Amino acid sequence: MSTYLKITDLHKSFYPQGQQLKVLDGINLEVEKGEIFGIIGFSGAGKSTLARCINRLETSDTGSIELGGTDILKLSKKELLKERHKIGMIFQNFNLFDSMTVYQNIAYPLKVSLFPKSKIKERVQETAELVGLKDKLDAHPGALSGGQKQRVGIARAIVNNPDFLISDEATSALDPQTTIQILDLLKEINAKSGITILMITHELDAIRYICNRMAVLENGKITESGLVRDIFENPESKTGELFARVFKLMQNVDLTHGSGI
Repeated sequence: MSTYLKITDLHKSFYPQGQQLKVLDGINLEVEKGEIFGIIGFSGAGKSTLARCINRLETSDTGSIELGGTDILKLSKKELLKERHKIGMIFQNFNLFDSMTVYQNIAYPLKVSLFPKSKIKERVQETAELVGLKDKLDAHPGALSGGQKQRVGIARAIVNNPDFLISDEATSALDPQTTIQILDLLKEINAKSGITILMITHELDAIRYICNRMAVLENGKITESGLVRDIFENPESKTGELFARVFKLMQNVDLTHGSGI
């Protein structure tokens, strides 16, 4: 496989009340084309800031971010708008327009990207069918369950046929059963389209279920990366060790409950 996302020595600081707060501290990361790669870390580790830097909703201080060989930090505003059509984003809180129907929410990215008007309806219906919402196109978000809302969010993120999809805590607000359904949907989309997915989360089960490789983010640094199995079995960082310990504890609890004790 070839590398699709390559981040080199990425730094980002904020300055609340004039004091430097370093959020990303020399991030180096490579994600292969077509894989589902996980980034895991505790709250405050810098996960969401990293996601926002990758699609340039935030501008990093130094470093480079290459997507498909293009350093997005060097693009002009016009070039960036064009490049963003290749990037889909799924959010934890869905970010839907409550006043719009499901159809209108999914169609919105097509309209702002000047997609041919004559083909919008067909593309929206195709995408809605893929995510299991073809019978909900006339509904408003307020009438949908959390899982259905996230399906709308996923549909909106992929309707432009992007090459790269960022999932930023996309299942954190969902119950376990719905989480599995959403993860299965992402796996299906990846298998059908070959889209590269970056899964950013603090959920252990999500990473183990959907990812083959992962990285651990701790205090703005990538402290380890590699196969999910290897990191959970032999963690080399404090965060990795804590996550592995919690996961083993969860497994023991499940076994205890399952045994009827």
